Amino acid sequence: MITAKVITSVSSKDRFDFSYRRVAGKVIRAVLKAEECPFPCEVSLRIVQSDEIHELNRDFRGIDRETDVLSFPNFDFDEPGEWPEEPDFDVLDPDTGCAALGDIVVNTDRVRSQAAEYGHSELREYAFLIAHSMLHLCGYDHETPEEAGEMEQKQEAVLTSLGICRE
Repeated sequence: MITAKVITSVSSKDRFDFSYRRVAGKVIRAVLKAEECPFPCEVSLRIVQSDEIHELNRDFRGIDRETDVLSFPNFDFDEPGEWPEEPDFDVLDPDTGCAALGDIVVNTDRVRSQAAEYGHSELREYAFLIAHSMLHLCGYDHETPEEAGEMEQKQEAVLTSLGICRE
């Protein structure tokens, strides 16, 4: 069984009819399983609204606008999904033995608006953003059409395995 500790911080006032933490934990574990992560991990999850993610995007990425999700990986992968045999000591929590994989920041305003725009549930949109961000933490990117296609395929496979499908 894949061990994934999710550390959650919620500053958004938005509430949904699902648990942020429970859904994120399922998606995070499913991605780690699909990517054959060889060691226990922890992921920091922050749930925010548009103004806060705009600030983070500006301060950390130099992009002065809001976005739907941000990923801050702690690992450098030679190739996406090619895990080191052991995590670096710098990212290992000595208390838990978990490797700090990175941080995910989700914008609840965009979860709502994008779910409406794409015609699916807020649960589906939230789970999609978590899966997308997790793949970034596993070394994937979408700078080229090939990379984007690979990420899309992996995201859909994870969500389908969890029964979180488009309606």
